[in-house]
Amino acid sequence: MKSSRFDATVLTLGFAFLYIPIVILVIYSFNASKLVTVWGGFSLNWYRTMWSNQGLMDAAWVTLRVGVLSATIGTVLGTLTALSLTRYQRFYGRTLFSGMIYAPLVMPEVITGLSMLLLFVALNVDRGFWTVTIAHTTFTMCYVAIVVQSRLMTFDRSLEEAALDLGCPPVKTFFKITLPLIFPAVLAGWMLAFTLSLDDLVIASFNTGPGATTLPIKIYSQVRLGVTPEINAICTILIGLVTIGVIIASLTTKRTEMRRIRDEHDAARAEP
Repeated sequence: MKSSRFDATVLTLGFAFLYIPIVILVIYSFNASKLVTVWGGFSLNWYRTMWSNQGLMDAAWVTLRVGVLSATIGTVLGTLTALSLTRYQRFYGRTLFSGMIYAPLVMPEVITGLSMLLLFVALNVDRGFWTVTIAHTTFTMCYVAIVVQSRLMTFDRSLEEAALDLGCPPVKTFFKITLPLIFPAVLAGWMLAFTLSLDDLVIASFNTGPGATTLPIKIYSQVRLGVTPEINAICTILIGLVTIGVIIASLTTKRTEMRRIRDEHDAARAEP
């Protein structure tokens, strides 16, 4: 009983440490006062001011485009990487390839950002929107590969073998059998990649250029001069978007899992 109370207390304190600052940020985004630490009453004025701040809106639009593109490309590459590592246990350079996938997960972002910067400078590439997207894709695909690989480790390959035995081509088997079954993991990988791209500051600051200022860079540059309620407003909107995305992903995953269980039960009943 004491252990249970202790665990509940520690868990409550941990969640409070993580989420109370976010709750305070959301509350003060509706503050009528210009001082973010002084409550001046409820108001939506800062949301209207935020929409008229062209620089902030441009940064938010760049961030969303980079996040969607890098997460999508990273999900495709990460899924293919997970398939390669799971299905082909032995091939030349597998150890090096695995190490290159895991390295960005533990490597400091400063090193990753600097190395990408040196690469673009060596290639004489103008830094901008696409360099930030490529840099984000480079490290987000590693997270997707880990998530999808963990699902493929428990995947029942007899379903694929049955489809192949019935004459289904390998590519069609992947899209009809494999992908629907691992889709919850793929979707979770995409959400994780999008969130990491949305949150990144260090790597983007190394690889950005004129006209490609992301929202974290914009917020950081403004925070150094003083926090304004507009920043609270745009952060609240981002929190809402991420929350909605997580809810949609959770519902989609749950629906897919329930459909899979129902199909397995129907198949079991159909067996003689």
